[in-house]
Amino acid sequence: MEKTILYVDDAAYARDFLARQSADAAASQAPRHWVLVACAPRMTHRISKWVSHSARENWRGKWMAKVEDQLVPLLKAGGNEVTTVLAKGPLTDLTQQLRLTHGAASVVDARRPKIGVDLEPVAPGMTPASSGWAVPGAVVSMGALLIMANELSE
Repeated sequence: MEKTILYVDDAAYARDFLARQSADAAASQAPRHWVLVACAPRMTHRISKWVSHSARENWRGKWMAKVEDQLVPLLKAGGNEVTTVLAKGPLTDLTQQLRLTHGAASVVDARRPKIGVDLEPVAPGMTPASSGWAVPGAVVSMGALLIMANELSE
């Protein structure tokens, strides 16, 4: 059985990503074991003033349950197996640990690219997808200043 580690941070984006992948490649219908790794959104360090650690972990668990509800039925189609994991810590370390646990497995990064944010690589030598919209803050500020100056001069 072929094993695939799938990294996800947005269920809707992952569904579209998987649909594009299956449309692009004529995949064999052999059963597959999916290891679904859910990468919950990061909370700022300032949130710890109002939310306890157990409440944050509870929220991460609920977030993962929503992702599972949306993706597991899609991944189980065709007699596939699905194992879910909630990502904690560096993703490259998690990938190595999962490969030791599950054996040789291909890695698929289906995380949504974010504007101006470099995603952490999921495996050594694997570069994450970028949004292609990295704009320096100075350029954005200068553009806003020029628009404001134009509006004031009218």
